[in-house]
Amino acid sequence: MMQILAGRFKGRSLIAPEGATIRPTSGRLRGTIFDVLGPAVTGARVLDGYAGTGALGLEALSRGAAHVTFIERDARALAALQANVAHCGAENACAIIRADFLSPAARAPRGGAADADAPFDLVLLDPPYAVADLGAVLDAAEARVNPSGRLVLEHSRRRASPESAGSLRRFRLLVAGDAALAFYVPRSPHGA
Repeated sequence: MMQILAGRFKGRSLIAPEGATIRPTSGRLRGTIFDVLGPAVTGARVLDGYAGTGALGLEALSRGAAHVTFIERDARALAALQANVAHCGAENACAIIRADFLSPAARAPRGGAADADAPFDLVLLDPPYAVADLGAVLDAAEARVNPSGRLVLEHSRRRASPESAGSLRRFRLLVAGDAALAFYVPRSPHGA
């Protein structure tokens, strides 16, 4: 059973579609992500790309994020995501966009706090481990990260994550089991 680990929704159970090919981020990995991010989550506008069940975005919201925009294309995952958001009573702090993360529809302005085109303080990406090009995923995400923001990419440890992509540079890489977590920040305008 998947549960929120900490914060105001701690202990809330999350559902996942039965028999689906969705691979929610494990509790252990979620804990690691948020241990590394620490206080950067508080008050953040978060983008949860490849949202699946919404476990990453809801964990961020539980730990003090101000708003989460979820992007997911799979209908069964969307149903679970909507149920999980409702179970946490978080509808007013969330926006859900049905689209493929790499498609232009995922970046279409929606207005207000849910504007998927505006930069985010925190971008959480957990694409399918078999995704063809992690560089393309990072390229699509680059413009969505605030200049002082963070991006986290979960991927298979068997695939290397790029050290950089556009203005993003990897500052930390953690490996746990079959998964790897790559943490990115935008380079400063002065090239640092």
